[in-house]
Amino acid sequence: MKTIDDLLAEGQVAGKRVFVRADLNVPLSDGTITDDGRIRAAVPTIAKLADAGAKVIVASHLGRPKGAPDPQFSLAPVAARLGELLGKDVAFASDTVGESAAATVAGLAGGQVALLENLRFNPGETAKDDAERGAFADQLAGLADSYVGDGFGAVHRKHASVYDLPARLPHAAGGLIATEVGVLKKLTEDVRRPYAVVLGGSKVSDKLGVIDHLLEKADRILVGGGMVFTFLKAQGHEVGKSLLQEDQLATVTEYLERAKAKGVEFVLPVDVVGATEFPDLKTKAPSSPATAPVDAIPADMIGLDIGPESRKLFAAKLADAATVFWNGPMGVFEHPEYADGTRAVAQALIDSPAFTVVGGGDSAAAVRILGFDENAFGHISTGGGASLEYLEGKTLPGLAALEG
Repeated sequence: MKTIDDLLAEGQVAGKRVFVRADLNVPLSDGTITDDGRIRAAVPTIAKLADAGAKVIVASHLGRPKGAPDPQFSLAPVAARLGELLGKDVAFASDTVGESAAATVAGLAGGQVALLENLRFNPGETAKDDAERGAFADQLAGLADSYVGDGFGAVHRKHASVYDLPARLPHAAGGLIATEVGVLKKLTEDVRRPYAVVLGGSKVSDKLGVIDHLLEKADRILVGGGMVFTFLKAQGHEVGKSLLQEDQLATVTEYLERAKAKGVEFVLPVDVVGATEFPDLKTKAPSSPATAPVDAIPADMIGLDIGPESRKLFAAKLADAATVFWNGPMGVFEHPEYADGTRAVAQALIDSPAFTVVGGGDSAAAVRILGFDENAFGHISTGGGASLEYLEGKTLPGLAALEG
């Protein structure tokens, strides 16, 4: 896979229009960015190209607009924050391939940066039809001389700007993608052992593929979050009003049996923290949390976090690991009464001598929201879904396109 350094060495960027497909899909609240981690992760590649004299055209999606402009998903706030981080103005095009995009790109001088409006405002970006997607990619290609793929969080999507556009321009991987792939190889090839995996999040169905694959790779799998109640039910425990995917009980039971047969240690909580009602995440109002052992969860309880004994257990199971991959919070970390499990796992990773990887998505957001130093972890991924699909052994369209 050619990298941005190859483009620079070949002298292909000075004065040229370089299209950078970044992942700037950040959370917004009333137009305000609440976590700029993905923007900060995109800066090094963009700055490197601008410093080399390129006319840098940055593009990204944000949220899930339905193929048409939607003000709540505008990248305008992102353009402002990107400019602050780069220390230079970022021109903003109010469309993707229309008059504003054409005029904005035409007005760029070497070393300047522009951001196009949300790619998903155009239906061609996410179209299932190859011809429709290809037609949009043709329009994007007309804006640039070369392409740099650096949006790792989107490489598992077969979208126009991720999959089709690289085939139409000289292309290379940006620094972020090169780093992400290098880290994931450490989790799949020549892994330092013991290899522990911590999985959380709400639904077990979201993690079935990665669990299936990791049963062949990991030495120890720790499970928390809402998904754990399906595992607890499979073990014969009652789970009260907690999230339960009954249609996955047979699959979960089979995974537990396979793990035992293969000598993979499956670690589940021994206690949980919950309440009779789901907490208000906007007001963070108190909700009277209670703790219960997993074999005595009250019928009216909703499990919302792993309990204090489980936090100690999980920390102990991570203390001697040489490699740790973590994806998914241990509870409803957005509410302070149910953040202790997620906080405990983050601290255990920091305390461990292992090579630690936080696998993007809510886990990465939790690390920042709970105030941890990002540099205390081996790597914080920008792509939750992409990381999981890579670990499942799937071919990621965006990576395949860059290798072509």
